[in-house]
Amino acid sequence: MERDYYTDLEINRTATDADIKRAYRRLSLRFHPHIHDEPGSRERFLQVAEAYEVLSDPRKKATYDKFGEAGLKRGIPSDYGGSGAWTEGYTYHGNAEKTFRHFFGGDNPFAGKLQYEKYFHTQDGSEVSIEFGALQDLVVKKQDPAIERDLHLALEDLFYGCTKKMKISRRVMNEDGHTSSIKDKILSIDVKPGWKQGTRIKFEKEGDQGPNCIPADIVFVVQEKPHPWFSRQQDDLIYTSHIDLEKALTGFSVEIQTLDGRFINVPVNDIVHPKYTKIVPGEGMPMSRDPSQKGNLIIQFEIHFPEKLSADRKRLVRQALAH
Repeated sequence: MERDYYTDLEINRTATDADIKRAYRRLSLRFHPHIHDEPGSRERFLQVAEAYEVLSDPRKKATYDKFGEAGLKRGIPSDYGGSGAWTEGYTYHGNAEKTFRHFFGGDNPFAGKLQYEKYFHTQDGSEVSIEFGALQDLVVKKQDPAIERDLHLALEDLFYGCTKKMKISRRVMNEDGHTSSIKDKILSIDVKPGWKQGTRIKFEKEGDQGPNCIPADIVFVVQEKPHPWFSRQQDDLIYTSHIDLEKALTGFSVEIQTLDGRFINVPVNDIVHPKYTKIVPGEGMPMSRDPSQKGNLIIQFEIHFPEKLSADRKRLVRQALAH
C-alpha cells in the first residue's frame, strides 16, 4: 500500500509551504523519542521526517503529487515507459534525527530547559492539548559563516577617504515567521584615509535570515586598484622615473603629479645607479592612525643605456671617466 505523505503530516493536499513546516514542527516534537517514548512514536517520528523531506522539496513534491510514491522512488521515464528517466529514484536516508536537526538548526536541539505541550485524543478522535509551558531553548541557533566580498578602491579613494554605497540582496523573513523573500539593501561604507589592502569592514548579521539560524556577517575586504604611475608599499608610494644614461651621470630633476593634483619638482644631483632611490618625505599615503601624517614618496629609476656608440663617442666616454 502506497504511503500518503499528506496523511503522515496530517494536512491536506492544498497545504502551503508554511503549513507543511508548521505540521512538521508540531508532529516532530510530539513524537520525538526524547519527549515521548511510547509504542509507535519512533515509527511515527520517522514517517513524519520522510514526509517532510518530500513535501518541503518542490521537485520531489511535484513528482509525488503527479506519480505517487512509486513514481517518486522508482524514477519517471521521459516517455512513461521508455528507458531514459528524467528523475532518479528517491530514497530517504532514514535518519530522522538528521532531518530534525536540520529543521531546527542545531546539533543539540534539546540543550537547555525543555518544556512542551502534551497531546491527548478524546473519544471522538479530536485532539486536545494540555500546555505545561512554552518550548524554551529548543533551538540552538548557529550563525552562518561570514560572507566576504571585495571592495575595489582607487588609490585616490584611499588617499582622501570617501563613502561607498554597496547594494546587497538577501533573504529576509516575512511577518508570518515561516516564509521569506529576497530584498535589496544599501550598505554605506565610510572609507577612511590611509586604509590599506586587506582592510576588513564588517556588517554584523546582514546575511540571509532564516527561522532557525543567525544571519551571517557580511565582510568587505579592501582591494587596491592598479594605478597608472604609483604603486603602494604600506604608507609609502613608489614612483618609477625613466631616464637615459646622460641624466643618470650628470644630474636632472623629476616632475611628478601627486595624488592630490599638485606638481612637485625633485632635483637629483647624485650619480644614479641601478639600485639608487630618491626619498621625498611626507609625500606618500596618509597614515590611518593619524591622517595628518604621511608616508614617503620613493622614486626608483630605470636607466636606459644607448644601444651602440661610435668609436669617437667611446673615446670621449673613456676620457671623461678617466678623469
